[in-house]
Amino acid sequence: MSDARDVWITGIGLISSLGEGLDAHWQALAVDEPRPAAADTEHFAPFPVLPMVPLELDKQIPRKADIRQMEPWQRLGTYAAGLALADAGLAGDLDRLAHMDMIVAAGGGERDLVVDGQILAGLGAAADTEAFLNERLANDLRPTLFLAQLSNLLAGNVSIVHKVTGSSRTFMGEEIAGISAVEIAARRIRAGQGDQFLVGAAYNAERKDMLLSLALGNTLWKGAVDSVWERAEAGGGMVTGSLGVFLVLESREHAEARGKAGYARLGPVLSGRSRREPGQATAVAKSQVDALRPSLGDKPVGVLSGATGIASPTREERALLESLVAEGLVGPIRATQSWIGNSLEAAFPAQIALAALALSRKGFYRPSDPTGLELEATDVPTQILATSWGFWRGEGMALLEAID
Repeated sequence: MSDARDVWITGIGLISSLGEGLDAHWQALAVDEPRPAAADTEHFAPFPVLPMVPLELDKQIPRKADIRQMEPWQRLGTYAAGLALADAGLAGDLDRLAHMDMIVAAGGGERDLVVDGQILAGLGAAADTEAFLNERLANDLRPTLFLAQLSNLLAGNVSIVHKVTGSSRTFMGEEIAGISAVEIAARRIRAGQGDQFLVGAAYNAERKDMLLSLALGNTLWKGAVDSVWERAEAGGGMVTGSLGVFLVLESREHAEARGKAGYARLGPVLSGRSRREPGQATAVAKSQVDALRPSLGDKPVGVLSGATGIASPTREERALLESLVAEGLVGPIRATQSWIGNSLEAAFPAQIALAALALSRKGFYRPSDPTGLELEATDVPTQILATSWGFWRGEGMALLEAID
């Protein structure tokens, strides 16, 4: 790839069920024998959930008033954003933060379950259900004018707390939103439309409203948190996990001018979608792999798979990866959602974070798969392919390279 407008990852903020920060994740996945953190199997039974580790929120959100007015998903994102800015050496640098652009991937904000319950309980006894509903909605709405918190409130709180005051965009749309956020930021840097971007997302898996929605779609796994490959062969299902992740993406020239090294070089980022009829997702992914071939080196690339454990797409991705292994294109494979669960909008940015971490430490993660797809790495990858096949729709991937 050309040195012109290279995109470097210069800051990473990552929090999950495995811990806070890069050292905690490296220890859990590359040093220790990888296994998911202890799942909460009681509060949301029969569905296991991987909860966030305890956080001292005031480390990144100093004002208690700010903490109080945020719902958990916003706190996780704002906290991770602070970690990323500090990691990049930009925390408190008001001149640079004033020109930093931000792209956030977010779903619908958390609902007020008390109000929801009161409305549902009252509808059955109301003489005029339409009048009752209109009255309750008029009187019980949040100040944000919606029964759920607005998706762009995460970006707003990051701006307020951390003083990131350049342009701001929020993308909605589950996993594909996270893919698009990284893709658009990288494209804008390459095109000279910005020098530094803060990109990320957050997901609170301990939400009864989201678990209800996912359960109604028959997407959730019941039982022990097995690897995604095992789950796909046993009926399929995903395990959700709380996660916050933000990345500082920066042009190489801008990073070097301020004396900042990068974790990894972010190569092409590709997104697509299909109706998920048999073979369609594979066709989209194959076209993306073909587009990346000119950027691949001589060594097999490592793969961080975003497979969810849902049967059909996970089996399709496995078959594609096995064909690429047989071709000699792909080396060691690791499925990150076996460890940290699916975090929807945050899933792909987390893939990028973990890939950049491995490249910067000149190592790879240990296998965690009794089915035989994940094998020990015989060579340390210098390129890593991060994939994401959304639990419903949306297929994407990105190529990351080590910085010499």
